[in-house]
Amino acid sequence: MYYFIKVLSSAILILIISEIAKRSTIWGALFASLPFVSIIALIFLYQETKDLERITDLSMNIFWLVIPSLALFIMLPLFLKKGLNFYLALGFASIITILFYLVLTQLLQYFGLIKP
Repeated sequence: MYYFIKVLSSAILILIISEIAKRSTIWGALFASLPFVSIIALIFLYQETKDLERITDLSMNIFWLVIPSLALFIMLPLFLKKGLNFYLALGFASIITILFYLVLTQLLQYFGLIKP
C-alpha cells in the first residue's frame, strides 16, 4: 500500500503540473520548478530510514545535480528554434544533459563533494 501511495502522489503531481501548463506556461513552469519531487523523496526517505546523514547526502546531491539538469532547459528551446522536431530535439537535449551529468559527477567525486 505504501508503494501505491508513493506512485499515486507522484502521478498526481505530474498531472497537476501538466494541466496547469496547458492554461499558463509560466504557472506550469513555476510549479514544475518547485522541488516537490525532492521534498516528497526526502520525506519518504526519512519515514523509511530516519537516517539524517542519508537525508543530508541526498539533499546535497540534489543540489549539485540540479546544475547539469539545466542543460536540458537551455538546449531544448535552442534545438526547437533551429527547426528540429520535438522528439529529436528532446532526445539531443537529453543526451547533452546526460553528458553534463557524467562530467559533473566525475568532477564532484574527484573533489570529494559527493560520494560514489
